[in-house]
Amino acid sequence: MKRRAHPFFWLLLAALALLVWGPLWFMAGGSLMPLDELDTLLGPVLTGRAGSAAWTLLPSWPTLEPLAQLLLDTPEFFVMFWNTCAQVMPQVLGQFLVGAPAAWALSRLRFRGRGALTALYMALMLLPFQVTMVPSYLVLYRLGLMDTVWAIILPGAFSAFPVFIMARGFDAVPRALLEAASLDGAGNFTIFWRVGLPLGAPGILAALVLGFLEAWNAVEQPMVFLKDQSIWPLALYLPRINAENLGLCMAASLMMLAPAALIFLFGQKYLELGIQASGVKE
Repeated sequence: MKRRAHPFFWLLLAALALLVWGPLWFMAGGSLMPLDELDTLLGPVLTGRAGSAAWTLLPSWPTLEPLAQLLLDTPEFFVMFWNTCAQVMPQVLGQFLVGAPAAWALSRLRFRGRGALTALYMALMLLPFQVTMVPSYLVLYRLGLMDTVWAIILPGAFSAFPVFIMARGFDAVPRALLEAASLDGAGNFTIFWRVGLPLGAPGILAALVLGFLEAWNAVEQPMVFLKDQSIWPLALYLPRINAENLGLCMAASLMMLAPAALIFLFGQKYLELGIQASGVKE
């Protein structure tokens, strides 16, 4: 007989869900509130006016004015939105083109120094941006790539984290299948293309989803490497919005969250499959 979970367990899960959904509800509700209501509720906190802040679950009179102002009267939002796409998509493509072959080599090929190279990848993956910032800055400066989109694209495309995730996915590919393909006359590239990529797709897609989310929300890299505001991404646009225009802040935050949320919803099953595949051992 299946044992039912204790009601306290469900209450705990509900409380945790509210902690996660609370900021999203706050943002979505704020983007539909009239400006005078937002100013009344949050003005004492953001503008320093005397009084205490408050919040309501639903707007008293929903309006699309903040979204209309963002989409119709704020051209710099669209410029920085497309700047973000132009910086993120090449990074994700580069992570696939560079990371998948590297992960296959680390997972399935046997060569001298493989253990040391794997350890190096793991060390690079664990290093935060604050540690690699100065070396990256010096390299990009010497190459003349500072203040260009390539200063963001190239470091992201050659990131070590996707390689580690993809390699764990390739580890789940049965070795007997690879040996059978080799006996049939398939070379290393054919095995990688015809067998490795299809069977390692969950790990690859999981790495690409995580890479997209990281690149989309990156703040420190553009702040350090990009001085020209015309090529700034959305992550640097949001702090520039005047705090007095609360509706525009809420609408811009919601629009920036939408692509990342959609990618996560699309890639959630691949993240789960990638985690499951990484735990499979032959």
